[in-house]
Amino acid sequence: MKFPESWLREHVTVSATRDELSARLTAIGLEVEDAQVIGEGLDGVVVAEILSCEKHPEADRLQVCQVATGAGTVQIVCGAPNARPGLKAPLATVGATLPGGINIKAAKLRGVDSQGMLCSAKELGVDPDASGLLELPADAPVGAKLADFLGLPDASFELKLTPNRADCFSVRGVAFDVAAALGTQVNALQIPEAIVSSHASVAVQLDAGADCPRFCGRVVEGMDPGARTPLWMSERLKRAGLRPISPLVDITNYVMLELGQPLHAFDADKLTGPIVVRHAHAGETLKLLDEREVVLDPGFLLVTDAGRAVALGGVMGGWDTRVTDSTTRVFFEAAHWIPSAIIGRARKLGMHTDAGHRFERGVDPELPRYAVERATALALQIMGGRAGPITETTLPEHLARPATVTLRRERLARVLGLTVADAEVERILRALGMQVAAMPGGWSVIPPTRRFDIAIEEDLIEEVARIHGYDAIPTTTPTGQVRLVAPSETKVEERVLRRQLTGHDFLEAINYAFVDAGTLATWHLEAGAVALANPLSADLGVMRTALLPGLVDALARNRARQQSRVRLFELGKVFHLADGTAPRETRRIAAVATGPQAAEQWAGEDRDVDFYDLKAEVEGLLALAGARAEFRPDDRAFGHPGRSASVWRDGREIGWVGHLHPGLARRLDLDGEVVGFELDLEPLAERAVPRAGELSRFPSVRRDIALVVPESTPWAAWKPACRRPWGRCCARSGCSTGTSARA
Repeated sequence: MKFPESWLREHVTVSATRDELSARLTAIGLEVEDAQVIGEGLDGVVVAEILSCEKHPEADRLQVCQVATGAGTVQIVCGAPNARPGLKAPLATVGATLPGGINIKAAKLRGVDSQGMLCSAKELGVDPDASGLLELPADAPVGAKLADFLGLPDASFELKLTPNRADCFSVRGVAFDVAAALGTQVNALQIPEAIVSSHASVAVQLDAGADCPRFCGRVVEGMDPGARTPLWMSERLKRAGLRPISPLVDITNYVMLELGQPLHAFDADKLTGPIVVRHAHAGETLKLLDEREVVLDPGFLLVTDAGRAVALGGVMGGWDTRVTDSTTRVFFEAAHWIPSAIIGRARKLGMHTDAGHRFERGVDPELPRYAVERATALALQIMGGRAGPITETTLPEHLARPATVTLRRERLARVLGLTVADAEVERILRALGMQVAAMPGGWSVIPPTRRFDIAIEEDLIEEVARIHGYDAIPTTTPTGQVRLVAPSETKVEERVLRRQLTGHDFLEAINYAFVDAGTLATWHLEAGAVALANPLSADLGVMRTALLPGLVDALARNRARQQSRVRLFELGKVFHLADGTAPRETRRIAAVATGPQAAEQWAGEDRDVDFYDLKAEVEGLLALAGARAEFRPDDRAFGHPGRSASVWRDGREIGWVGHLHPGLARRLDLDGEVVGFELDLEPLAERAVPRAGELSRFPSVRRDIALVVPESTPWAAWKPACRRPWGRCCARSGCSTGTSARA
């Protein structure tokens, strides 16, 4: 939110200096990102009028101008393209110093005397425009100090607002916080009802239900199309970061910045039927004010005229009904669009608008009528004309009403750690526009309709804390007994798993839980993926279903930066849809490795990491839980056939280990073998509580046994038989020692 300091002081009278005001705004949570001073040091700059212009005898692009200063006439050599007789412009007199450090002296330019300098807005530091002289209104008093005429010096404050403070996207909204913080009250804003002198009106019908429960409009006709935006309004808009365009557009922008309610101005002569607010049809198109034609779906809201789309609700108006320099009849529209109906709509079309930014966060549902009245008053003041009646259509059942919130005195003191006087609490809440009624033990509070963020008691406590001052809250040490909870012996702690992998040269990575849907499709892991309704970007459109794609992507980036040996692991959540219910979150641990098995050294044999290295890591993790892994052949699409396996524990599959499929590696532009594993964390970390057993009364017996089995028989098939007690597997031979075989 950007606005000029002078505009804020018009709504709330405070004696604080600019620096004090800036510091106080930041202290109450409205962080001042920038406070740019405008028009400082303009002593010696006056309003002047060019009486005549003649071509410079020695330069084609220069003119010799006779300029009235109010104290006489001086000669100025000027090269501005818009210098002409009758123009009123700023004149820096001899002896003045401009903001850029330019000292004005009497000089000769190409042999012609010049007694000062006619200035552009950029040279004065009031605007970046340097295309020509700053053109002043025809009624500007010649000889007056420019700073006094333009209300300078001023400052342009830019606030960094949190999403919950939608009420501060207006000068009026900020004024309430300033009044509360500095112990004053907001000045009353008188918006008189316009005298209805015309019967012109447009009927409105609401067919969007709760998405648009209020719509106000008014026709103003007989306006002067030759009128121009007054200087005071154009200056305020420029200092608020908006470029003045035309009176009608500037009026809607001005009201939006002042009150917080976006409006739109339709050319009433281009409307042919009643206004209907409805959802768009699939494939319906609309040409917007920026001349783009967009294709819509039922998620968008439309303002239509006799079945024709004329505006995109809450975002931007349409091209066909726009106001122009010849408009004499206008239809001002102010509607209440609920945030859920507007969120993400502009971003879906690749655009951002001031109206959409405000409606996404929430606009006061009581503002539309006041905004139309304010716009009408400004239009009649600037362009003249006759006002018709306001057409207000409302769906009362869909208009939210602020609920009463109870604030307990004891709870306030307990949360803040100090006692705030009752009178101070009531002053703060009333200064913020709330209705406060004392009750036994506290207060009953009704927040204003603009404060969507006030819903529970803690919200009121926050308001008291930030206005009273966070610096006034004492620092105290917590008291009371803290119960220590011993870690469970039935779980291997995550820090232990991390320590195990970091001890084996793995580095921990943290990747986004959002991934590109195309990436999951490449890995054949798109089944059950959770799509985001409002993604931050196209390549972060779904929740990840596995950790490996993100880890391999991080590995590839490291490889691309000349890292030949990369070993990464990650602990995180993956997400799956389960039978149309809420997404299921699963904690997992995964690791990937490529390059040499060991770091570069002078001794030992050099070899690349392979399946057995990662298999050993899996076995090591399971060993922390006192368990053994079983590996079975696996045919997952992303795994290398014959070089990957599923991991089982106690008859339960818990993950995968192996090489990436060569085809996948080529698609991912990997130039070497990549080995990895991914395991479910919960079954991996389960461990039985150790229990002491009876020692054998017999001495151990060692035997070296050679077995002959078919070459195609995997070790996993006959390992259980070898690990049985000898008494069970060799009963026929009479051996009954009860010891276990070791293969």
